[in-house]
Amino acid sequence: MPKYDFSGWATKNNLRCSDGRTILKDAFKHNDGQTVPLVWNHQHNDPLNILGHALLENREEGVYAYCTFNETEGGRNAKQLVEHGDVTALSIYANQLKQQGGNVQHGVIREVSLVLAGANPGAFIDSILRHGESSDEEGVIYTGENLELYHAEEIQNENKEEEVMDKEPKQPVENEEIKHADERTVQDVVDSMTEEQRNVMYALIGQALEDNKVEHSNIENGGEEMKHNVFENDNNQENVLSHADMEQILRDAKRVGSLKEAVLQHADEHGDAIYDTYGIKPNADGEGISMLFPEYKNLNNAPEFIKRDTGWVAQVMSGVHHTPFSRIKSMFADIREDEARALGYMKGDLKKEEVFSLLKRTTDPQTIYKKQKLHRDDVIDITSFDVVAWIKAEMRMMLEEEIARAILIGDGRLADDDNKIQQQHIRSIANEDPLFAIHKDLVVAEGEERAKGFIKTCIRARKDYKGSGEPTLFLAEEMLVEMLLLEDKNGRVIYESEQALARALRVKNIVTVPVMEGAQNLAKDKNILGIVVNLKDYNVGADKGGAVAMFEDFDIDYNAQKYLIETRCSGALVKPFSAIVIEEKANA
Repeated sequence: MPKYDFSGWATKNNLRCSDGRTILKDAFKHNDGQTVPLVWNHQHNDPLNILGHALLENREEGVYAYCTFNETEGGRNAKQLVEHGDVTALSIYANQLKQQGGNVQHGVIREVSLVLAGANPGAFIDSILRHGESSDEEGVIYTGENLELYHAEEIQNENKEEEVMDKEPKQPVENEEIKHADERTVQDVVDSMTEEQRNVMYALIGQALEDNKVEHSNIENGGEEMKHNVFENDNNQENVLSHADMEQILRDAKRVGSLKEAVLQHADEHGDAIYDTYGIKPNADGEGISMLFPEYKNLNNAPEFIKRDTGWVAQVMSGVHHTPFSRIKSMFADIREDEARALGYMKGDLKKEEVFSLLKRTTDPQTIYKKQKLHRDDVIDITSFDVVAWIKAEMRMMLEEEIARAILIGDGRLADDDNKIQQQHIRSIANEDPLFAIHKDLVVAEGEERAKGFIKTCIRARKDYKGSGEPTLFLAEEMLVEMLLLEDKNGRVIYESEQALARALRVKNIVTVPVMEGAQNLAKDKNILGIVVNLKDYNVGADKGGAVAMFEDFDIDYNAQKYLIETRCSGALVKPFSAIVIEEKANA
């Protein structure tokens, strides 16, 4: 078997896929011994996505693939990901799929792809129907099997006869390569290097041998004196980069995963002898041998955002009711008092008029914005990705998160902060008037778990809820976890899933909100634990349909490109008793 980088199952036989189909034995038998391209994630639109090739082998269990990477940038990058365990699964793209009933009898494997993970622990086929082409289909087939890295000691010659071992162990011969069961040989490490790394290694070895060359003269008169080159400095003999040193460096490189780090570590251990050992003197910036090593490569062109989970933001922004006007007036007639009740009439008595009160509330808009600036030189110089689009995406994401936060719990800023989103403009549910939001303090019985007290408080308050339909519970992740960990007297979990807990709480679903962790109602000095609300009862108003506007401007004096995203809107609950807020004293 030729040397390969890794192997794995391209597809397995007699494995029922998620769509109900089963790949029969020898469905891809004719692909045995064929070599097909190794591709990244089935992307066929760019030759740079070809990482290498795969040799297919039809077996009793299915089709097995021996994969080799190309010495391209993409191939080397993918090789590092596989060796590090970041990518662990294979998938195939096949066409001309023939099937009888739910059994796939025949197909042609066109490529093998590295994928981040198989979607199933078993297998599935992502099929693409081709109408008008008989019954043929093409599809992507995942197995979910993990990859196996190549180890030289595992490759056996199938036709090799069994060797007879001598009873007496052989002594190692000088310069013989010694190979232990638990480590790779020096040659294996050298073979795993890139061409650039090997060139650096050979340069170091050549330089060391040249700098420490010994001239072996004829031994005169039977003497044992060895004459050195007249230009040789005897003080440098201690700093010879020996074969043993190189072996140690290569072993360290395999251990730490970097030849550069191994060489520099070895140099540091030699102290002041670094110059003599490697023959490279650092420049004015302190850069020496490190200049010979390749630069680090980004796995992702655009930097990834380190951010809070924002899945809840989309649920809030899509769940609220929108109106194309920003100034909202709410009017209600309070007919809950006895004076508003219908009365019985006695003959001859005076009929009394009904008495009730009118309630009115207005909400006007506030501008919410985010501003950013980039130097024009940076915009031009950054060519690896679209930095402007990246900045705009971040601005839009953070603007929406801030609005969603203000709707649920307020922005958390002090009342005198110039940047505060004022309560009278976007009325947070957690700080709403009691006419619109029912505020309940957490009640925990003596010896009772806090999570169980939260469940009881929420269920008891549910009877006062007058909002639309089934509400949603918004809370911090910590409280959700504590409720899911509740056990009965026998140690069994009471709620096996979030759905079961939601049914017990009489809510449609449960949404965790990271910004609710430690959130407070500053006016009441209370912690906000949970909010039960149907966001259809919360109105967000904005003129001109509430479109978010993005502005760009160029500062000619400072050569800077400025960006502004903003919206002007208002928000408030528009239905009485349409929310429940579970709170507790801040010092509780």
